[in-house]
Amino acid sequence: MAVDYGTKRVGIAVTDESRIIATGLATVPSHEIFSFLTGYLSREKVDVIVVGEPRQMNNKPSEALKFVIPFVNKLKKQFPDIEIDMMDERFTSKMAFQTMIDSGLRKKDRQNKGLVDRISATIILQSYLEYQSHKTNS
Repeated sequence: MAVDYGTKRVGIAVTDESRIIATGLATVPSHEIFSFLTGYLSREKVDVIVVGEPRQMNNKPSEALKFVIPFVNKLKKQFPDIEIDMMDERFTSKMAFQTMIDSGLRKKDRQNKGLVDRISATIILQSYLEYQSHKTNS
């Protein structure tokens, strides 16, 4: 599972059991994320939650990291049996927006920030899956 955490909305993506393809699952208001995750994790097996790590172009932590770190700490505390990992999320919003353009979405649909967050989470998870696959095969 991947999480694109924001102070207003959280994009969530999941993968298949074979860990081949990431798929957008939901966009949840930030204040509801832990109740959403508690319900989801009680029904579905998840062994890793990947959280997007905001970074600047020079690879230094971005200002948004000050919101993400407390979220990650709470995740670790609330779900101690699940591995929590972080993945660089630079360019995911731009890539998500470009994906919407390439898929032919109308301008009005591209303004849906929840959709951008969900696609961003999908990109984070797909990047993580590819990174893990290369790491395993090296």
